Amino acid sequence: MTLAERFPQYRIGRGTYGGDLVVFSWNEGAVLEIGHYTSIGPGVRIFLGGEHRTDWVTTFPFNWLWPCAQHYTGHPKTKGDVVIGSDVWIGAEAMIMSGVTIGDGAVIGARAVVARNVPPYAIVVGNPARFLRCRFDEKTIDRLLALRWWDWPEADIAHAMPDLLSGRISSFLEKAETGSYRFCKGTFA
Repeated sequence: MTLAERFPQYRIGRGTYGGDLVVFSWNEGAVLEIGHYTSIGPGVRIFLGGEHRTDWVTTFPFNWLWPCAQHYTGHPKTKGDVVIGSDVWIGAEAMIMSGVTIGDGAVIGARAVVARNVPPYAIVVGNPARFLRCRFDEKTIDRLLALRWWDWPEADIAHAMPDLLSGRISSFLEKAETGSYRFCKGTFA
């Protein structure tokens, strides 16, 4: 069963996979969106909310657990949607908190706790997650983001496979930008 089949209430892109992903949601209206071809390691947890109020007298969620307090709202809370780009790798047991956007091509280290946005093609590690480095230089990142290979038809992706599965980034970019991978006539979707 694919992630999209396991979680039909969320937007999960083509080819995205992950074994025992757990998504915590308390029906606070936050949405989960994951792009195409994202790899999610074992034990990853995504929180769409459930954050306890530190600005109230108590952090305890009485309104969720005591019937007489159900009319109180605003606890637990969410910081918003979680948006994970395409071609992202999320390492084992990482935690993604509500309100976070992870850019295309990013890498999240194992057991990282991500509470802030992650730029495209950045590598973050630790608790809290901190920027380690970018996977490529800025010009290469801009070119990859412009190409959006993950949106190509599958036939074109298959045609590009020898370069996609290599360290030949210059070759890939040159061929992609000149249309060499177009299996079908026309432009990329």
